[in-house]
Amino acid sequence: MPLIKIADSNIEFACAIDDTVTRAALRAGLGMPYECNVGSCGTCKFELVEGQITSAWAEAPALSDRDRLKNRVLGCQAHPAGDCTVKVMLAEQYLPLHRPKLFSAQLAATREITHDIREFHFEVEPAVAFLPGQYALLSLPGVQGQRAYSMSNVASRTGVWQFLIKRKPDGRGTAMLFDRLRIGDSIGIDGPYGNGYLREDSPRDVVCVAGGSGISPMLSIAHAVMHSPRMAARSLHFFYGGRTQRDICGEAELRNQPGFGERLFFYPSLSIVDADTMWTGHVGFVHENIMPTIGATPSAYEYYFAGPPPMTQATQRTLMQNKVPLTQMHFDQFY
Repeated sequence: MPLIKIADSNIEFACAIDDTVTRAALRAGLGMPYECNVGSCGTCKFELVEGQITSAWAEAPALSDRDRLKNRVLGCQAHPAGDCTVKVMLAEQYLPLHRPKLFSAQLAATREITHDIREFHFEVEPAVAFLPGQYALLSLPGVQGQRAYSMSNVASRTGVWQFLIKRKPDGRGTAMLFDRLRIGDSIGIDGPYGNGYLREDSPRDVVCVAGGSGISPMLSIAHAVMHSPRMAARSLHFFYGGRTQRDICGEAELRNQPGFGERLFFYPSLSIVDADTMWTGHVGFVHENIMPTIGATPSAYEYYFAGPPPMTQATQRTLMQNKVPLTQMHFDQFY
């Protein structure tokens, strides 16, 4: 098995030829930088000093021509052909609290959430732990490459991993999940990953902001907040945005949590309202509803958000404009 050495250090770790350098480092308990894990964000970029790397996605958008000239590669796409030396700055913030594993899972149930979002309920044996808000990479039968989806539940001893997944037009991954995967079928899961997980030690109340299938990790966080003895005094404000009324979801799931309406609050937003739509909630983009709702002290909250890139970028800009420290914003970049 190839060995990967971190330049200018005594650190080295093994990486199977069918694994990636980034994921092998995380499995070894190292703080290798990463976010999306699918070649889109560029956070996992490093310089190849010695050795040979094969890229699973040579044309990944996060790697520029200038990067290639400087011998930079994406760690999440890099498969070693042999021993390698890489130049990268490890960071404590990326240390995995639960080291990612490769395992199989069996589809046990599905449930329709909206016209294009479905809940998938997988069973894993033995149970594998993850943090509220994290995601996994799913390997689907007959589909090339892995797909990143966030868990909607919290880890349990029963080994259940649930995902709320949005059907993607012409998407090969969601076509397999929605149209061809049957109860009892097995898939591969690699996880957990992600740094947008719940910080239970924060003394602040919580704000969750979601759009589309970004509701999945936010539901996981909401469930954890409502059931954690350490967070019993925390309130949670949950913002969800959709284009039309049929896109709105989440309230039914949140109503099942203890404290709904008392310390758990749901605020839906529609960006499009037809003349014949009976809608009394917020009209506009979901990030526009945050500040008018939470009041004059935005820095008093811990923020978690997930959804389409324009939504997460607009949310981050709004928070920064209102002097919320970056250390109080938690999300994973996907493009």
